[in-house]
Amino acid sequence: MQNSEVARLLDEPACQHNTPEKVTCAKLKPGATAGGCSFDGAQITLFPISDVAHIVHGPIGCAGSSWDGRGSLSSGPELHRLGLTTDLSEQEIIMGRGEKKLLFAIKTAVERWRPAAVFVYQTCVTALIGDDLEAVCRTAQTAFGLPVILVDAAGFYGTKNLGNRIAGETLVQQVVGTREPDPVLPRPEMRIHAVNLVGEFNIAGEFWQIAPLLDELGIRVLCTLAGDARFHEVQTMHRAEVTMLVCSKALVNVARQLEEKYAIPWFEGSFYGMRDTSEALRRMAQLTGDPDLQQRTEALVAREEALLEQKLAPWRTLLQGKRALLYTGGVKSWSVVSALQDLGMTVVATGVKKSTQQDRERIVELMGEETVFIEEGNPRLMLDLFRQQRADVFIAGGRNMFTALKARLPFLDINQEREQAYAGYAGLPELARQLDITLNSPIWERVRRPVSWMTPA
Repeated sequence: MQNSEVARLLDEPACQHNTPEKVTCAKLKPGATAGGCSFDGAQITLFPISDVAHIVHGPIGCAGSSWDGRGSLSSGPELHRLGLTTDLSEQEIIMGRGEKKLLFAIKTAVERWRPAAVFVYQTCVTALIGDDLEAVCRTAQTAFGLPVILVDAAGFYGTKNLGNRIAGETLVQQVVGTREPDPVLPRPEMRIHAVNLVGEFNIAGEFWQIAPLLDELGIRVLCTLAGDARFHEVQTMHRAEVTMLVCSKALVNVARQLEEKYAIPWFEGSFYGMRDTSEALRRMAQLTGDPDLQQRTEALVAREEALLEQKLAPWRTLLQGKRALLYTGGVKSWSVVSALQDLGMTVVATGVKKSTQQDRERIVELMGEETVFIEEGNPRLMLDLFRQQRADVFIAGGRNMFTALKARLPFLDINQEREQAYAGYAGLPELARQLDITLNSPIWERVRRPVSWMTPA
């Protein structure tokens, strides 16, 4: 990838960081890839497309452990869970055998699994030694008669967010618009509308909690990018009427280009919490321009909120007034705040390391002008803040788990490694249940008790 292409992706018109100051995503600083490189961002975005063979071209260390490494679930194929890699050795790199080994890897994948397509991921080593992956992909596509797509997102290009954008750009330029959607049976009682959910990764099956609501309203999801997605669904994204950007500002370039190329309006929303789920459904219905759909949406929202209020009543009794310190990235910094407030909890501080200015403004709307922002994930600073704010529970990603447990603090994992689904009306009671289990576990009283050999005689 040329420097000009990287610069263009960083200069995203629809991103809140696109200002003369070029805050965060438009600036690459030393150590910027410590929290995830461009390759990492690209594979996180595309790996959930479950009927594609994802081949990492590079040393074995780049492939990692893909089986259950991320909680994106599939209702069908599980090819995406296999760690396919060319596993280049030092000898093969020195002798220039990378291209031949990649072609053989593509051939093996096609013959063994018959995928809908093959995605080939560039890595740092193969980019540096100059393997011509575009030529290999063209040769393989002609030889095997199926799409072979190069994802040119070598790790040293930049941050994980840049990798997300490269992945989205690859799909928009090479995949979207290459197929028409399959016809669906008409429903005489309502008009069918088609939408895209961009940035929905079906973590722990969360999309499956939203899908029944959309189906009841007559809203057809053409594609989720990329949770539980299929290659042919990505091909048809150009026929949607609305795009919802679900908690993933790094893929805003996909939503913008779908609007520019195919006149598909888009909005950013969240399915975490009762209020945000209702607002997302309303906004989706509004952008279709169908008054009947808007009326039916209001009826569904009123019904679901009434049922949810009944389910949450006992949980609110247990959680009311509990104080949470939240450290997570991007739009989760405000969408999870909304969900916790729906449970009667108080968020004393939230992380904003990957949040845009718009995200920060939404946090202030929810939490007030005295909001405490956590700019960096320094363990000592977070533990000090936890105690200063008299928090009851630490909610963050898996990498912060051991910080909390070593300090003997209640901890709940909110990121992609979890096994519980928190989205939609069905997800909020589960979030409440997990918080109750975490906060009221007898283990905390036991581990904080002075041990006999440290007690004065």
